[in-house]
Amino acid sequence: MPEYAPLDLPENPKLTHNITHFARALRKAGLPVGPGRVLGAIRAVEAAGFTSKQDFFFALRACFVNRPEQRAVFAQVFRLYWRDPRYLEHMMSLMLPAIRGVQEDRTAKAAEKRAAEALLDGIQPEIPEARDDEGEETLIEIDASLTMSREEKLKTLDFEQMSTAEMAQAKRMLAKLSLPVKPFASRRGMPSHSGHRIDPRKTLRAAMRRGGEMRRIHLQKPRPRWPNLVVLCDISGSMSQYSRMVLHFLHAVANEKGAGWARVHAFTFGTRLTNITRHLATRDVDAALAAAGQEAQDWEGGTRIGACLHAFNRDWSRRVMGQGAVVLLITDGLDRGEGDDLSREMERLHLSARRLIWLNPLLRWDGFAPKATGIRAMLPHVDAFRAGHSIATLEDLALAISRREDMGEKARLMTML
Repeated sequence: MPEYAPLDLPENPKLTHNITHFARALRKAGLPVGPGRVLGAIRAVEAAGFTSKQDFFFALRACFVNRPEQRAVFAQVFRLYWRDPRYLEHMMSLMLPAIRGVQEDRTAKAAEKRAAEALLDGIQPEIPEARDDEGEETLIEIDASLTMSREEKLKTLDFEQMSTAEMAQAKRMLAKLSLPVKPFASRRGMPSHSGHRIDPRKTLRAAMRRGGEMRRIHLQKPRPRWPNLVVLCDISGSMSQYSRMVLHFLHAVANEKGAGWARVHAFTFGTRLTNITRHLATRDVDAALAAAGQEAQDWEGGTRIGACLHAFNRDWSRRVMGQGAVVLLITDGLDRGEGDDLSREMERLHLSARRLIWLNPLLRWDGFAPKATGIRAMLPHVDAFRAGHSIATLEDLALAISRREDMGEKARLMTML
């Protein structure tokens, strides 16, 4: 931590206290704000002055923000705390039961709920007791029998729109999900009394033990075999929040006994490919994802899908794609490379997999169309194209992964190409 010279605090100490409280709100909203940054912010405000709101905003942002994805949370907390008092009332109506007032017809944007939750931590709604004309208290009863439960609402909520508390609850719900798969018949056989294939070796061996007399024809049936699950997860900046939640889900799948998968292999990619399979084997999910984050140095960076798929096809395909592997590709398809190279690598991946399923969080938009070059190059080479932005979409994946006829939204989108 850098050393700071002693500061001459402003004449009005309330500004210093407000910056300190503002830093605490940022920390609750998920930003890594420590005492050193608070001192640096006070020093920056002392140097820049407090004459311009724009200068004040950028001075604090330069001290508290060090990653692009933190800007949205900082801007919302700043707006709540410094710039727009009415915005605080709006977020109160979003988070607390709106019994007295009328809630605005606007949904919270990304990072707004986390920012409001940080500032409204511990605040309880003040609901006055209703009284009749004679001044006696009247008990208000609210019938919530037809309302959707909290868990049902959380299942359909976009991962990007969740508050910190909702994300914690969603992670607990994802840990309980499973991804079962049905076995498929292999060419190897196993003994069976009702099989449809003759076992010539066992039949001849039994006849040799009886001097060549064949008393029984032994039968066999195909031996069931469970496939591998190979997951390729995009961890670029546009997929950061979705990737974290999906990796929580994959950790539960990798550590679940009896789900049917032979092995679960996990890879992350942004600007390069990283194998995190051994990290997901750790029983503690927080330790597993922390180790995976240290291994993947390109987290929340750019996107080079074609180059990363080429690295996978070249270095890992033969190692992990055997036994009829099912591949889950989790990305938004926004690639910066050439479309021809991406199409070629997707075709090779498709030919190596028993089934290739693409989860794309952009499908949460009703008007989604395959206009991006990367999406147009990838879509023809997948078996199913499904959404992957909420708990409900992951539950639907568990039901559809064993149905080879399920194509998701691919058939509809292919007509737009």
